[in-house]
Amino acid sequence: MKIDIAVIKQLQTQIEKSKQKAFEDLYRLFFPRLYSFCMLYVHKKEVAEEIVNDVMTKIWEKRDTICTIKILETYLFVAVRNLSLNYLQKYSHLHIAIQPESCLAEVINFNNPEKELEWKEISFKLNMAIEQMPDQQRTVFKLIKEEGFKYKQVAEILGISPRTVETQLFRAIKKLSAVINIFIDKPSPKKNNNWPLVSILLFIFFSI
Repeated sequence: MKIDIAVIKQLQTQIEKSKQKAFEDLYRLFFPRLYSFCMLYVHKKEVAEEIVNDVMTKIWEKRDTICTIKILETYLFVAVRNLSLNYLQKYSHLHIAIQPESCLAEVINFNNPEKELEWKEISFKLNMAIEQMPDQQRTVFKLIKEEGFKYKQVAEILGISPRTVETQLFRAIKKLSAVINIFIDKPSPKKNNNWPLVSILLFIFFSI
């Protein structure tokens, strides 16, 4: 449920004045949504609670600057996302790969040196491909896939049309798909293309 911006602004003003009740109201207002959002990443209740509490605690500790945050709701969700990704990068050893023969997903444990090396090679190739993209294409891709902006927001930031944003993103993904396809054997007779596999690998790559 979308929260009234005016209500949030009012709470920000009161929190800046160290009104603890306003902070408690803000906490109760956002915690359920932030917790559910965090669970999409970490899948552990205790970890999700800790991450959300860390974000909210920092809000209180830096309350003297809270009114400088233009859209607090977006700020909170981005902060939770970033901490969630940091947690996964630091503590998670499990990732997903695709068995090309069967098109089935396989869980990879990064404690397996052989699988770790293979995944690192794919990641390295993808990062190289991103850096070699034309400037506008690379910027569009990073803003959408790494920063989480919508097409319209990226269009406004770069001063281009949403259609151009869509075209540039499509071209970027097509280039990365070509990189991934190098690591995928010939399609199974039951599958006439590798796009589902590419989509999954790209999703994993930009979620860790």
